[in-house]
Amino acid sequence: MALFLTLVIVISSLLLLLVLLTFVRKSWWTPISIQKMMKSQGIDGLPYEFPHGNTRLITSMRNQSMNRPMEMSHDILPRIQPHVHSWIKTYGLNFMNWHGSEAQLFVTDPELVKEVLTNRDGAYSKMDMVGYAKKLIGDSLIANEGQKWLKVRRVANHTFHAESLKSMVPEMSRSVETMLERWKVFKGQEIDVHKELGLVTTEVISRTAFGSSYVEGKHIFEMVARLTALTVRNMYKLRFPGISLIWKTKDEIEAGKLEKTIKKSILDIVKKRKVIMDEGVNEFESDYLGQLVKMTYDSNESKRITIEQMIDELKTIYGAGHLTTTSLLSWTVFLLAVDQEWQDKVREEVMELFGYNNPTSDGLARLKTMNMVINESLRLYPPALTVVRKTNGETKLGNLNLPSKLNIFISILALHHNSEIWGKDVHCFRPERFANGVAKATNNNAAAFLPFGMGPRTCVGLNFTTNEAKVALSMMLQRYRFTLSVNHVHYPADVFILTPKNGVLVNLHPI
Repeated sequence: MALFLTLVIVISSLLLLLVLLTFVRKSWWTPISIQKMMKSQGIDGLPYEFPHGNTRLITSMRNQSMNRPMEMSHDILPRIQPHVHSWIKTYGLNFMNWHGSEAQLFVTDPELVKEVLTNRDGAYSKMDMVGYAKKLIGDSLIANEGQKWLKVRRVANHTFHAESLKSMVPEMSRSVETMLERWKVFKGQEIDVHKELGLVTTEVISRTAFGSSYVEGKHIFEMVARLTALTVRNMYKLRFPGISLIWKTKDEIEAGKLEKTIKKSILDIVKKRKVIMDEGVNEFESDYLGQLVKMTYDSNESKRITIEQMIDELKTIYGAGHLTTTSLLSWTVFLLAVDQEWQDKVREEVMELFGYNNPTSDGLARLKTMNMVINESLRLYPPALTVVRKTNGETKLGNLNLPSKLNIFISILALHHNSEIWGKDVHCFRPERFANGVAKATNNNAAAFLPFGMGPRTCVGLNFTTNEAKVALSMMLQRYRFTLSVNHVHYPADVFILTPKNGVLVNLHPI
């Protein structure tokens, strides 16, 4: 008996020692080693501090910079990413940051950004999603890799390719027409176009991707929006691994319930669609929902996706599929309301091409002036603020030797607001800089303009989003001149997507 007790004590002691050594390695030895390795190569940053790293400081900086409205200026990097703005000035274009014990390399040197995103040797992959982000994005196209990514990317490419987009233009026009009908009662009055555009973009994504109206999926949009808000609120909060299995915060409990309810609601829509498709109604097989449902039940295992993956794809489309377009449209309307000269130039082009008729697919492709305005809007106010990758193994980036599993953060906003790339007027709204295309505007710096990423992981919804924006802007400009309301409050905020927190208040003046 005594021998058995001794054995139990020895084994328990060894296990405790192993846990302790693992903890020391992860929370002290590895971070200190990475810090020394990067510093020896000229990459500096705030020193690693146990247990929070730099997260408390970043949270404090963000709370201070975004807790109130700002003056009428497009110089938003110090407000939206104050840590990036400050540390670029202190440490240079590339620097280290610490999320707890997790090392993060921030890269804003365009040449290194290009090398990461083109990923010619497959050295970089998407960062692992955990916590709230995992609940929000899951195993969707945004986050997955390899065959999982390739299967769905092919379907997304098919759904959003040029010919499919042509057929979507009338659907987009119908949704915008409904919005403009509502606006008739607001003639000469103030209206929050951000709220209105949020409704129309959800209607468009519902009609084109799901073959249904906004009403059918309204509760899903609302739940995804709430889960997004929880994700943002907890972005820089640390939880020790495994503690959520024992004790959950109020936000974690709510996020878990939302995840389950969203899943159930999406499955209900999928079941309805499956019944219709089984009855041989072929037109319901061609949209994104129909394609994903077919893949879920495909007899060929190499083409099949899991139900969980299908749910994650649909959940992401419900969220990112309309938030990015809402952001782009809202900021563009804001910029045109401020700059009446450019508003007149775009309206003149729209009237020359379409008159008072609804936009056509061919005509959208010829909107050169509007394209310049949209690009400048995306430069000043990019919907997505950051791109994240991780090293798959030890790799070389430029002249840097990087360790395995190092997370690399690319600040799109910092690149778009870099005066060394864009000139001294970097914070001015000057669409003419794009008159001869993106290459000329960036002096052939391909990685200086990244509103939709670049390389093989370029956002599949790029053309869908820009087409929808062109349709909505064209139809608005045909009917109204809009001026910024005296009650408008300039309040850019990072809410997963760059958002005008207090809306965009304009006065509508019928043409």
